[in-house]
Amino acid sequence: MSTLPLIAHRRRDAVVAWRGGTPVSVSQFLGEVEHVAGQLPPGRHVLNLCGDRYRFTVALAACIVSGRISLLPSTHTPETVRQMQQIAPDVFCIVDQGVGFGVDLPIFRYPESMTLPAADPAAVSNINCPEIDCAQVIAQVFTSGSTGLPVPHVKRWGSLVRSVRAEAERLGIGGAHAILGTVPPQHMYGLESTVLMPLQCGAALHAGRPFYPADICAALANLPRPRMLVTTPFHLRALLTDPATLPAVDQLLSATAPLSQDLANEAESRFGAPLHEIYGCTETGQLATRRTTTGAEWQTLPAVHLRREGQTLWAEGGHIDSPTGLSDVIELTGDGPVSTTFLLHGRHADLVNIAGKRTSLAYLNHQLNAIPGVADGVFLLPREDGPDGIGRLSALVVAPGLTPAALTQALRKRIDPVFLPRPLLFVEALPRNATGKLPGQITQDLLATLSQSATREPA
Repeated sequence: MSTLPLIAHRRRDAVVAWRGGTPVSVSQFLGEVEHVAGQLPPGRHVLNLCGDRYRFTVALAACIVSGRISLLPSTHTPETVRQMQQIAPDVFCIVDQGVGFGVDLPIFRYPESMTLPAADPAAVSNINCPEIDCAQVIAQVFTSGSTGLPVPHVKRWGSLVRSVRAEAERLGIGGAHAILGTVPPQHMYGLESTVLMPLQCGAALHAGRPFYPADICAALANLPRPRMLVTTPFHLRALLTDPATLPAVDQLLSATAPLSQDLANEAESRFGAPLHEIYGCTETGQLATRRTTTGAEWQTLPAVHLRREGQTLWAEGGHIDSPTGLSDVIELTGDGPVSTTFLLHGRHADLVNIAGKRTSLAYLNHQLNAIPGVADGVFLLPREDGPDGIGRLSALVVAPGLTPAALTQALRKRIDPVFLPRPLLFVEALPRNATGKLPGQITQDLLATLSQSATREPA
């Protein structure tokens, strides 16, 4: 049996986390993991809803050492919870705050206080760290299924550890770093980059998940350097609209949607640090990185490569357990059908073909959000074709200082008129989730409501 340690820290007094400006030692962390593992109720499947990133990490580690599997759906709505119960009838929930699902789900509340055995001062280098079987399934993440029930994808300890160690090596993250994330730890990106990576490279994670720019800046300023910000384009854009001086960081990481080069340049200038993007998918986890300011090309993580076979592109090697097909539109830039470098053009589902002209939602969204005065915006594909067989694009926009006519004129200068949105609807805010993404059904429902209101208004 091949094993890998739960954490990479070598000393019991090493800092594994920061909570409210207070360091948490490896000794305390391992003690809490052991305590929580011993208190968990029966049931092999767990829905970990802890909002505090450190408590999430302790609960995750407790589940790992006790052989449990963490279920990590993309949302935590009552319907999602019911679906988790269908997939795993023995599932229970771990929480560190109030929860109101309205469904019958056993709940384990994270202990508010724990009595841990006193550490031996003479044993600071004697860590009794659990070794985990590399083949052990520690989590299931989900993609949307054609029947409406989410499709689970297993995540094994060995592949996850190899993945985040490769990430840390690529980004130059080591034991001295403090890592703050604006994304939830339940999300695959958050799990890999803000929880598992610090545990596996000896760094320290930040327990909070600040959302507003002022809170993010305050949390960063309270962390020792070197420090890293793990975030999204949505949060970056909000941070950069604030004219105040941003705290210096030593590394920026972004994911969930491609960044424009202009935004990346501004972020590097304002924060005084290199910015990297990370690309991946639910099925494989992270696959590649790029420093956006130096070019559009992506470089796969060590030992990972992409292979084209007919119309299908496969990711394989490195931490990927078996060849996995990708659903994105990708152009290999190396010679031949196998490459470690590529360009990302969007998702197959995002391709738009109107009147014989082709583009992608990613391109349209980039052009829309690059218009001065647009704070946020998104193009939406039609649910179905119109009566003439030609689908109409729609757009939702946050642009309080622009008129519809001015925005349409600006779009005409950037995109082919056939792709102009009809309708173009102004909103106060887009319903983005905690990772900055727009849930499809919620966004379409908002569009339908606004469209109906617009048709009822007098001309």
